[in-house]
Amino acid sequence: MRMTAAALLRYRVIAWVVGVGLVVLVLIGLPVKYAGHNDIVVAVVGPVHGFLYIVYLLTAVDLAIRGRWPVLRTLLVMLAGTVPFLSFVAERTVTRLVTAETAVPAAVPATPQPGNAGPR
Repeated sequence: MRMTAAALLRYRVIAWVVGVGLVVLVLIGLPVKYAGHNDIVVAVVGPVHGFLYIVYLLTAVDLAIRGRWPVLRTLLVMLAGTVPFLSFVAERTVTRLVTAETAVPAAVPATPQPGNAGPR
């Protein structure tokens, strides 16, 4: 469980970083490039986002292997890093799923058996 928690934390951090990078690239970089004829934001953020997306893929696969996810879930989480804002949604969904799957059930209190009231 501890290893899954560390993998989840790594995934959550990189999902946010990749999501913010993609939003900056799409909502700021592309309009500045095409409307303002200045490609500095795309030239800087684009390659950084590309590298970090590879890290995102690796962390998603790591989490999927540790959590024994189905292939379809793994692929959908990996694709979430390509759509603006979707990595944020995927991060919340994955966090809820992993937390629910790794939760330790609460201890059930022992009920006394009839005729066995315990020590007197």
